[in-house]
Amino acid sequence: MNLVNLEFFTMEYVVVAMAAVILYLLYYVYTKDSEYHKNIHSVATVVEELNRDIFYLKKKVVDTQNGLKSNSQRMNDEEIYQEIERSVYDMVQPLSQSLKRVQESLQAIDVQIDNRISSLENGVKQISIPASVHGNDDQKIISLYKQGVSLDTISKELHISKPEVEFVLKINKIK
Repeated sequence: MNLVNLEFFTMEYVVVAMAAVILYLLYYVYTKDSEYHKNIHSVATVVEELNRDIFYLKKKVVDTQNGLKSNSQRMNDEEIYQEIERSVYDMVQPLSQSLKRVQESLQAIDVQIDNRISSLENGVKQISIPASVHGNDDQKIISLYKQGVSLDTISKELHISKPEVEFVLKINKIK
């Protein structure tokens, strides 16, 4: 009777330990998600700035076109071309710098995501699922199940819970 109680308390400790690991993983994922959210928010801010710059640039282009139309009677074609070239360069330069900042931010986020994914993959690889809850009971469970014995009967015979029997059958891809 004491052996059964000892196994029961040992299983309780294993379950509590696994629950603690799962809670820690959930906390870790939540904190990383909040960091990603902050990074995405910063990228969104840069995109909003870009949109604002584009709006002002479009406005400048329209103003420049209107100015060119009024000045076109006084300017020759070469002067108009040079004025347009200067205006376009002045408009494109801030956009180019903003795009570079966005690209750098996205690359930094991509590197962080890759590092975190590999870290999580390594962490998951380190967690091993036990081959059996009670060691040698696997073969007994499989044998009894293949003979047509019900899960409740197997559970009672081997003094293990029905979910443990189902777990062993699922691990061995029998049920």
